[in-house]
Amino acid sequence: MEEQSLSTYQRALEALWAQFTNEETWLTIGQATLKITLTLIAAWLIVKVGKIAVRNFFAIRSKAPLTLSERRENTLLKLIENVLAYVVYFIALVNVLAVLSFDVKGLIAGAGVLGLAIGFGAQSLVKDVITGFFIIFEDQFSVGDFVRIGQFEGTVEEIGLRTTKLKVWTGETHILPNGSIIEVTNFSISNSVAVVDVGIAYEENIEKAENVINGLLETLKEKYPEIVDTPKLLGIQTFSPSDVTLRITAETTPMNHWYIARMMRKDIKECLDANGIEIPYPKMVMYSRNDQGAPADSKQAKSGG
Repeated sequence: MEEQSLSTYQRALEALWAQFTNEETWLTIGQATLKITLTLIAAWLIVKVGKIAVRNFFAIRSKAPLTLSERRENTLLKLIENVLAYVVYFIALVNVLAVLSFDVKGLIAGAGVLGLAIGFGAQSLVKDVITGFFIIFEDQFSVGDFVRIGQFEGTVEEIGLRTTKLKVWTGETHILPNGSIIEVTNFSISNSVAVVDVGIAYEENIEKAENVINGLLETLKEKYPEIVDTPKLLGIQTFSPSDVTLRITAETTPMNHWYIARMMRKDIKECLDANGIEIPYPKMVMYSRNDQGAPADSKQAKSGG
């Protein structure tokens, strides 16, 4: 019995050694390795050349009379590059599996059935992908836009078929599933409007203050290229307890209204100071009485606020 087991074991070793030393075996392994290597190199080259061709196409298109916006071109460029890479590498994977003697037809058919089953089970994933297509091709927003999505507000870093990356001004990057994007406020499509409220003391001459401010506003368009049209003084906005509030608006290029509003406040403050027009600030009046109970001279102390 032991001799028979030893003989079987020895025959198996001999067969394995014969297979290992067979030239046809090594030739088959070498051919398979060469085919897989060439397939992977060809896939890498196709993706590389394809991306260069896509970029050159968009570069030529940007010089044409009818062009897409730069923001949409960047988004479509990134999407086409990703799709190209996915398709080429998938075909390369199928070829590698065919070289390794896998039943590719059965594998593809099985993958189709499995994909259908996953599609029913992963409806949120399908929803994310479909929503991603609509976001991109309807140009709802693009890479580089400043948008508000739900509770998040920031710059779009990347738009994929499944997720959107949004970077807020504090540095954090939020990754949002496209299916969860219901409402979007895009601040980068149209011109913005800077709104500045200026308080003038009740003691001042409002007409004089308006003339001084209007004279300043006429010079701001040349001073700041971000201003699209001459800022307008709309007039008295409100009567506050200690001042009369004047409202000024200025149309700016997209996303520059915050910067222009800050600069306008500075220029208006300097202009009003130069013309002796007071911007009100809180005042505190203190009274004291002498020993006889008669009121003493009132003293007025001012504290800036």
